[in-house]
Amino acid sequence: MSDALMSFDDAMAAFDPVLGLEVHVELNTATKMFCGCANVFGSEPNTNTCPVCLGLPGSLPVVNAKAIESAIRIGLSLGCDIAEWCRFARKNYFYPDMTKDFQTSQYDEPIAFDGRVELEVDGETFVIEIERAHMEEDAGKLVHAGGVTGRIGDAEYSLVDYNRAGTPLIEIVTRPIRGTGAKAPAVAKAYVSYLRDLMRALGVSDVRMEQGSLRCDANVSLMPTGETELGLRTETKNVNSLRSIEAALTYEIRRQAAVLAAGGKVHQETRHWHEEGYTTPGRSKEQAEDYRYFPEPDLVPVAPSREWVEELRATLPEAPDAKRKRLQAAWGFADQEFADIVNAGALDLIEATVAAGATAPTARKWWLTELARRANETGVELSELAITPTQVAAVQALVEAGTVNDKLARQVIDGVLAGEGEPAEVVAGRGLAVVSDDGALISAVDRAIAANPDVAAKIREGKMAAAGALIGAVMKDLRGQADAARVRELIVERLG
Repeated sequence: MSDALMSFDDAMAAFDPVLGLEVHVELNTATKMFCGCANVFGSEPNTNTCPVCLGLPGSLPVVNAKAIESAIRIGLSLGCDIAEWCRFARKNYFYPDMTKDFQTSQYDEPIAFDGRVELEVDGETFVIEIERAHMEEDAGKLVHAGGVTGRIGDAEYSLVDYNRAGTPLIEIVTRPIRGTGAKAPAVAKAYVSYLRDLMRALGVSDVRMEQGSLRCDANVSLMPTGETELGLRTETKNVNSLRSIEAALTYEIRRQAAVLAAGGKVHQETRHWHEEGYTTPGRSKEQAEDYRYFPEPDLVPVAPSREWVEELRATLPEAPDAKRKRLQAAWGFADQEFADIVNAGALDLIEATVAAGATAPTARKWWLTELARRANETGVELSELAITPTQVAAVQALVEAGTVNDKLARQVIDGVLAGEGEPAEVVAGRGLAVVSDDGALISAVDRAIAANPDVAAKIREGKMAAAGALIGAVMKDLRGQADAARVRELIVERLG
């Protein structure tokens, strides 16, 4: 990486950034957009294909009705108008991973248009205007093999997997976003995070950014401070994490500012984001006319009735921002405590755990500490752990009943994650129940006192802080399966 960079603060003093965000959402329909092939992730390469998605001569597409429904629900959730009549178009371009050499998309007649989203970032409200949300199909995937990086630059050869070709996509395109100043990267991150939460609430996508089912093309240009004419933009393609969206835009702002300050010209082009922290040039950015759009002759127009649109409007869930405000007020968490929940992707899990009987603080404790650690260790999302909110609530209920303590509860979680059954079954199977028999506790206390006469003497002198050492000895003796509070009581009784 050899780009000259201006400091971010200096760039913000000299220029105003203008953003444009194009977010691609892969829909979770059972089949692809225009054929009956399975729409699943992770299959063996080229096993979910047919003449339609391979673009073989004579094959004819048929639109996926569920994808149309999802598109309408997405548009309504973004405050868009829904077209009474729209159609598909062919976007012609050299696609090495689409055999038919064009993408079936929508051009000047999208299914949803003129929406808006309001975001709050660091106490300031920003309005993001949605120009359009249109339907299209995804391309396949190129696998660059034989090199070290997995990129085309050092690959010995490339393979094509057509499983993804034809996957239903919704592309959500903003109008130019002005007035964000130094918060531009954070606003972009917040906007994509909002869309991720919205799509998850709608149930239309799994929005797994690491798998590419939600990805962002991040456009940015710079205007000299005080001017109004838009500068030339770059488009950083297929950024697939929230952190990377913020980092890529920050880098591009610094790079473009250095170019302009040196009297140079920003080239309108695509850029590739590298996780090491920089972008590199892709290709010159085409204008719409370069794609030679024309109406798709093999698909009939889409004309959703107003009655159907209103029926779908009635199915919309609570908006993510409204839900957050409601839950934060109900649970009583401070802003940072609640932000930690959202950032960890634990909001829905904690909500379900509370619904299963746990309190909000205890649900937060388990998901953001013990379970977050397990997820980090195994490299999975919290929601992918083999434990349900109902089971977490059951673990907490065992703690509150005195059946297990917090330390033993962690072993119960181990058992549940290992597939040993429900929490109560793990307690029974592993023999984890707290020892509540005073006879067994007294015997352990007496052994601890006999083994630690100096500590016992301090307690007899009234130095109760020393009791911790005896409690620890008893807990070790009983493998952590003792009620610490009862042990303390018995120590006091035995030592007068």
